[in-house]
Parts: sequence; structure tokens; C-alpha cells
Amino acid sequence: MAYRSIIESLIFVFLLLYQPSSVSYYDDDQGDEYNSLLKCISKSTAEHPKTISAILHAQFVNNDSYTQVLRSLIRNRRFNTSATHKPTIIITPTRESHVSAAITCSKSLGRLLKIRSGGHDYDGLSYVSHVPFFMLDLFNFRSIDVDIATETAWVQSGAMLGELYYRIWEKSNLHGFPAGVCPTVGVGGHLSGGGYGNLLRKYGLSVDHIIDARIVDVQGRVLDRESMGEDLFWAIRGGGGGSFGVILSFKVRLVRVPAKVTVFRVDKSRDLEENMTEAVHKWLKIADKLDNNLFIRLHLQPVSSRGGKTVRASFIAEYLGDADSLVSILDKDFPELGLTRANCTEMRWIESVSYWHQYTFGTPNEMLLDRNLGGTVDFLKRKSDYIRTPISKRGLESLWEKMLETGEIGLVLNPYGGRMSEIAASDTPMPHRAGNICKIQYQANWTKESSEKEAQNINGIRELYKFMKQFVSKSPRGAYLNYRDVDIGINHHGENSYKEGKVYGRKYFMDNFDRLVKVKTAVDPDNFFRNEQSIPTLPS
Repeated sequence: MAYRSIIESLIFVFLLLYQPSSVSYYDDDQGDEYNSLLKCISKSTAEHPKTISAILHAQFVNNDSYTQVLRSLIRNRRFNTSATHKPTIIITPTRESHVSAAITCSKSLGRLLKIRSGGHDYDGLSYVSHVPFFMLDLFNFRSIDVDIATETAWVQSGAMLGELYYRIWEKSNLHGFPAGVCPTVGVGGHLSGGGYGNLLRKYGLSVDHIIDARIVDVQGRVLDRESMGEDLFWAIRGGGGGSFGVILSFKVRLVRVPAKVTVFRVDKSRDLEENMTEAVHKWLKIADKLDNNLFIRLHLQPVSSRGGKTVRASFIAEYLGDADSLVSILDKDFPELGLTRANCTEMRWIESVSYWHQYTFGTPNEMLLDRNLGGTVDFLKRKSDYIRTPISKRGLESLWEKMLETGEIGLVLNPYGGRMSEIAASDTPMPHRAGNICKIQYQANWTKESSEKEAQNINGIRELYKFMKQFVSKSPRGAYLNYRDVDIGINHHGENSYKEGKVYGRKYFMDNFDRLVKVKTAVDPDNFFRNEQSIPTLPS
């Protein structure tokens, strides 16, 4: 070991002495920090400083690349303003050794390290902080290796869900993976936070299909499932990877899908005498009890109508089977919907993935490879809830009035039941399983930068959330980690860190919070990996 250390030191000295003129060092305080990080990573990896400088981006060094990298994966314009606290340096590793060095060097320099895979953290916790920080951006870690013979795939954290779906489809029309419907969501954050999509009633969550992983821990070691141990492997499958280390990749088990699936969308408006309230009430009674092959999302949205405002209910579905079978099921179990064969469209599973993104037909599958899908990014705020008992018709009528009062806030209800009710709450950190009818996502979106518009939407979504307290889970009021919401509590990581973490931790993880804290304390006792809603350590 001593001989190896001497050799590495000699190599580093040679690299420093033999630097091309293109490697620059800087004199001010920020420059000192950049220089220190550059030298530390270069020494740790035994790579030339010129090579390392290509993966370090700072405003005062290479502003064009810094701005491009930072903005490329910001999915919420609320966190891309002149007032937003930005990372001092962005690290874009291309090798596992770069990640290890980024961790150990950030730690030695006393800097917080935020980790970003896809940028869909709704409250920006992967790339915003009120204290100086570095950001580790994993967009170069995007390889996907699909093995149909074993029905598995290794996928790196910086890959997007759309890329994963496309690579599976390249190998097989009869395989898929149960994850989200937004193609630009990053694999690392999505899977480590639970991960769900329109296959969850048939196959459960994304984390239910993770069979191995590679993670870099606080010591810079690269670990797989065997070397990290079952406690840490359990924790990163739903407990949020940013609390425990940097997840490099997951090995997932693929699921089988039929050659033909069916989708439909049926809209009902409150003001057109289309029995909307009756249909929504019935959905709440049966959505979690329907055929496990059927997923019907319910989207409630205030819309303009005949010169005024009304509420529209959209029933959007995917069925793992043919249209005739689907119509037969809903004729029997959900006649209030009024589904006909004409409402239904049959397609391959990969085509349904494209359809679910924007509810349009005929989109080329190659669209799933577009990492900037949609082009524009809105301002937004999200919140979450769980419904465990159906809301009465009278309660729904009061909800319609409240939605019209609060403006343009939408509610997306995703049904549970099926496979979700068969998996124990403690099997993974994500505990919200049996007993839940559906999960709610509260949605506020606006397109123009305006403090007045932001205040209107933030106040509106909070007011609707407050109103819904009577209808949702209690003690604690549950929340979904991947619908990040700092309104339910933040951690300042001081002497009250555990107490503060318990507030949001119980909502996200319920009884699993205690086990997560124990794992965190064991693998990262000094709390290096942290954000405003990370898992705290046990109080000393």
C-alpha cells in the first residue's frame, strides 16, 4: 500500500509539472476553490488536470458550458431565476473514479454535494441550496444494457425513462418496465424514490423490480448489492438515493407485456349534464378493485366553458389486452363511464408509452430518445396525498366548488390496488401500499415569470391541499417522496436534525422511517449526503 501511494504521488507531481498552457488556475476565493477541487480530483484519479478540467464547470471559468449544463436539466423554471442559489462548481463525471473523487474531494473541501440525474425533483433539491455547494450531474452516466434472455437490464442513473423504454423495445415487443409516463424523468431519482407508472396495478412499483445496484458510498468505494449489504440495498429502493451515496446504476427485472394493449380517454364536464359526479364517485369505489390489467387515471381540472369556468373529469386508461375485453369489463363494473369500442385504440406497448406523454397518437417511438422533449419548461408546484375511503357525492360537489375558487389547480388521481395491495409496506421504504384507493398529485402550472402569478398558484395549491384534509389519509397524512414538497417540512441539519427529519420522514415513509435512519447512521454517520429533505442520522 505504501509503495502504491508513493507511485500515485509521483504521477500527480509529474502531471502538475507537465501541464499544457490550456490548463488555467485562478487567484480569487472562487478560483482557490476551483483550483483545489481540480488538483484533488486529478490526484485522486491519477488523471491529467486538463482531462479533469473538462468535467468541471464554473461561471468564472467556463461560463458557457456552466450555463448550458445547469439549465439543460432544470425542469421547473421557479428554480432558474436570477435569485436562485446556484452551484459554485458543477462536476460532470464520465467514469466511476470521477464520482468517487468528487465525493472525497468535496468532503475534504467542506462543501455540500448535490446529486442530479434527470432534474425532475419538483422542488429543485437536486440542484438548489441556500448554502454554497457543488453539484454532481450524472447525465454522462446513461448506458443501458438490455438482456432479453435473462429478462433483465442494467441502466445507469443518468439515463431517462424514455431511453430505457426504447432500448427494451429494440430487443423485444413483449417486454416493458413499470415506471413513470414522463420520458424525460431520470432513472436515478425516479427509481431511488419508489417509481410508479400505469403498470403499477399489474406489477407494482419500479423498486419492486430492482435486483442489484452500484453505489459510491461516503468513503468513495464502489459497492454492489453483495458488498453494500441488504440494509443499504433496501434503503436505496425507495428511500431516496441522495441520502446514502451516489447511485451509479440499477439492475432491473423486466416485465412481460402483451402484443396488444388498449388505451382510451373519456372526458366528462360538470356543466354538460354528463353525470360527472356520479362517474367520479363510482371510480373512487371501484378503481382499486378492477381487473389488475386495467389502470384508469382520473384527472380533475378547472377549465373554461361557455364563457365561464367548470370542472372537467378525464378518465385516461391503459389495459393490457384488447379493446373488446376492456369494453366488456367496464360495461359490467363501470357502466357510469359509458365506454364504447369507438373510445378505444389498440396499439403496441411502446406506442402507448408515447401516447401517455401527451395523449396523442402516431408519435414516432424515437421521440423517447429526446432528452429535451417538449422544449419549453413551465413554472410549477406539486403536492401529494392518499385517499383511503371514497369521497361522498356531497363531498365531491364541495370539491368542485373549491377547485373553481382556487383557480387552475388540477388533481391527478392514480389508482392503487392489484399488485400494490399484495406487497408488504415494509418490503421497501415506500410504505403506501394496501388500503389506499389512490394517490393524488396536486398540480399548479404557469408559463410567465410573475411574482403575482406565482403567489396566486402557490396559495391556491396550498388552499386546496388544506381543504382536502377531510378526505385523505391521517396520522400521518401520507406523501410520496417523488412528488417532493418542502411545505411538509425541511431539515436545517443542525442540532434538531432528527426532530426536523421526522416531520416529513413519517409522511413519506411512515414506520419505515426508523429503519432508514438506522441505515443512514451506519453508512453516513457524519451526514455528508444531505438535502433539505434527506434522511437524518440518529441524535448523538
